[in-house]
Amino acid sequence: MTTGMIGRKVGMMRLYDGSGRSRGVSVIELGPNYVTQLRTPERDGYTAVQLGFPGARKRLNRPQRGHLKTSGMDNRPAALTRLREYRVDDLSDLTVGQELRVDRFTPGTFVDVTATSKGKGFAGGVKRHHFAGGPKTHGQSDRHRAPGSIGSGTTPGRVYKGLRMAGHMGSVTSTVLNLLVVAVDPSRNLIFVEGSVPGPRTGIVSVQGARRPALKSYSPPEIPAAAVEAELAAAEAVEEEPEAVEAVETEESNETPEAVEASADGQSEAQA
Repeated sequence: MTTGMIGRKVGMMRLYDGSGRSRGVSVIELGPNYVTQLRTPERDGYTAVQLGFPGARKRLNRPQRGHLKTSGMDNRPAALTRLREYRVDDLSDLTVGQELRVDRFTPGTFVDVTATSKGKGFAGGVKRHHFAGGPKTHGQSDRHRAPGSIGSGTTPGRVYKGLRMAGHMGSVTSTVLNLLVVAVDPSRNLIFVEGSVPGPRTGIVSVQGARRPALKSYSPPEIPAAAVEAELAAAEAVEEEPEAVEAVETEESNETPEAVEASADGQSEAQA
C-alpha cells in the first residue's frame, strides 16, 4: 500500500459526525492517481512508487513527456502533470499504470498534508514573525512596528545569518501533521480532513498516512451532497477564471483594423 497520494484542495465546509460533534473540514479531491514508475533496491537502491496526477498545469516539458512515454502513461486523456514519489515497504501489489483511488484511506485514521502555502508578498517583522513592536509611549512615536536592534556594533560587528527580519512571506512548502480523516467519498474521489491545509483553493496537495494511531471508535458523518457540489462548483470557477480573462483579451485582439479605426473616430467625435 502507498503511503500517500496527490490531490487538489477544493475548499472547506462543516460536517457533523455520528456523535453530533461539529467538525470543520477541508475537502480534498484526492486522485485518481496512476503509478508511473516503481523504484527497486536492485536498480535504485531504495523502494518507492512514483504517482502521477492531472494537476492544473497544462503543459509538460520534454523530460516529463519522455519519462511518461517510457512508462506508457503518455496516452491518458488528462496529462499527468504532477509527479511525486512515496516510500513504500512492499511493491508486490503495485504495477505501472495501476489506478489508485481515495478509498485507500479510511475514516478515523490520521494523515499528514503537505502543500505550498499562500504567498503573502513582502511583510514586516510584526506580521511575518509576530514581533511585539516598539513601545507606544515615552517619545517613541514612530517605532510601533519597527524590528528593533539587529545586532551589536563592535562584537560581532555584523548581522547573523538567518536573523528574523522583514521579507517575503509565505509561498513555502508547509506540512500539517495528524489531521483526522473525517469522511471519504469514493464516488467523487473526495477526502474530508479535520482542520485547515496549506495553500489556496485548487492548490496541489500531498496526503500521507500519519504515525498517530487511528481512533478506536469512530462513526463517520453523512456527507451533504448539496454542500459538496457547491464547493466543487466554487473550485471549478476558480480554475476557469484565468481562461475567461484570456478569452476576453482574445476577443479584443481579434478586432479588425477597420473596426479599431472606426471606434477611434467615434470616440473623437464624441469628445468634440
